[in-house]
Amino acid sequence: MCFKCGLCQKLLDSTNCSEHEGELFCKMCHARKFGPKGYGFGGGAGCLSMDAGEHLKAENAGVRTNGACLESRSIAKAPPGEGCPRCGGCVYAAEQMLARGKAWHRECFKCGHCFKRLDSTNCCEGPDKDIYCKVCYAKKFGPKGYGYGKGAGVLQSDPYANGEQAPKTTVIDTASIQAPPGKGCPRCGGVVFAAEQVLAKSREWHRKCFKCRDCTKTLDSIIACDGPDSDVYCKTCYGKKWGPHGYGFACGSGFLQTDGLTEDEISASRPYYNSDTTSIKAPKGQGCPRCGGMVFAAEQQLAKGTMWHKQCFNCAECHRPLDSMLACDGPDKEVHCRSCYAKLFGPKGFGYGHAPTLVSTDAEPSITYNEQLPFTGQKAAKGQGCPRCGFPVYAAEQMHSKNGTWHKRCFSCADCHKSLDSTNLNDGPNGEIYCRSCYGRNYGPKGVGFGMGAGTLTMA
Repeated sequence: MCFKCGLCQKLLDSTNCSEHEGELFCKMCHARKFGPKGYGFGGGAGCLSMDAGEHLKAENAGVRTNGACLESRSIAKAPPGEGCPRCGGCVYAAEQMLARGKAWHRECFKCGHCFKRLDSTNCCEGPDKDIYCKVCYAKKFGPKGYGYGKGAGVLQSDPYANGEQAPKTTVIDTASIQAPPGKGCPRCGGVVFAAEQVLAKSREWHRKCFKCRDCTKTLDSIIACDGPDSDVYCKTCYGKKWGPHGYGFACGSGFLQTDGLTEDEISASRPYYNSDTTSIKAPKGQGCPRCGGMVFAAEQQLAKGTMWHKQCFNCAECHRPLDSMLACDGPDKEVHCRSCYAKLFGPKGFGYGHAPTLVSTDAEPSITYNEQLPFTGQKAAKGQGCPRCGFPVYAAEQMHSKNGTWHKRCFSCADCHKSLDSTNLNDGPNGEIYCRSCYGRNYGPKGVGFGMGAGTLTMA
C-alpha cells in the first residue's frame, strides 16, 4: 500500500514507476516535477507547461503524503562472507540476484565500473570477484589492439585502462630478408613465411605485396588475374592491358574501350560487314520472300513455312521489327504486326482494330446497322422487358439494376449514353439509369462545391 506516487497518490507498478532521490513518482508526475519545462514540454508536444506539481505537494516536505518517511532503508548486516558482496547486507529470497555463486541485492547488482543495472544476459564475472557489463569487462580484461574491444574492425587500445601497455604497430619491410633468386616473393624478392603467404600461379607472394601491378588494388582469389608478364592484376586492369579491344570489350559491354591502339590498328582490325541481303540470290521459291536472297542458318527467321532474313523480318506496312510474338501471317503472303494486320484484314467498325477507338480504313463501312434496337418483333409484356426498349431480355445479355433487367446494349446513361457497369451505375427516380456525373447534375445538390466536383460553382 506504500508503493504510491509521492504527489498524486496513484498506485504504482513496474511499468509506470520512476524513482528520484529515494522518492517514488508516476511517470506523469516525475516529468512534471523534474522534466524539462517550457514550450512543447510537460503536458505533451505543442503545449506550454511550467507546472512543477506545487498544488500536489504535502504540507510537510520531509514526509511522504502517504505517511512514509524519506529516511534511507536500514539493511541488516550479514555474517562475513554470507551477505551481498557489494554492501555486506542480508539478502532475502524476494530480492536476490545470483552471480559467482553468491546472492546480490537487486539494487547492488550493477556494473562495478559504470554502475549500469545488470541481468543474466549482460553480466560478466571479473577476476577481481566483481561483476561488470560486457563493454566494461572487455575494456578491463579483454584482448587489446586492432579488431578488439568494441567489435571487429575497430582500433581499441584504451590508454586510460592500459597506459603504456597498449600494443604498438610497426611497418615491416618484407624485403629485409632476401630469398635466393627465383624462390622469394615475385614483387619484392623477400622470403615468404607460411603465416603470410598467398599462392598465385604456383608462386608464393607476401599478403602485403599481393596487389594489382597497375592500380595497386589489394587482390584475393576472386579478382586476381595472372598476366603473361608473370605479374598479377585486377580484372579491370587485366582487361585493359591484355583483354580484347574494341566496342563492348574491356570495361564491360556497351563501352568503347581501345586503350593502347591507334586509329589505323582499330580500322584494320574492324571486320567487314555487307548489309546487302540480295548479294547472293537464291533459287526461285527458296530464298527470303521479301528480297529473294539466300538465307543462312545464323540469320533465318521462320514464318508460315518460309525462311526470312532477320533484317527483312519486319512489318510490310509500318516496317516495325517483328518476332514470334508480334508476327501475323497475312493472306497476301507477307508478315504484319498485329495493329497493321487488324487494320488490313480484321473486322471493321466501332470497337474493332484499336479498341475502343472507331477504326474504319475503307471509305464506306462494310458493315451497316439498319436496326438500332437489339431485337425486332413482338415486345414483352409491360414491366417484364427491358425498361428502355421494351423487348424481352434473355439470360446471356441481361444486366440488372434497381429498376429492372436491361439489355447490355441498353445499359447506358440516359443523358450521355456512356456504357455503365456495377461501379458507376446510379438509378434515377424516373426509372432511368445514369452515370455518376449525370446523376449528380440532375438529382444531386446544387451550389458551390457540388455537381462538377469540389471547388466548382455549378447551378446546372
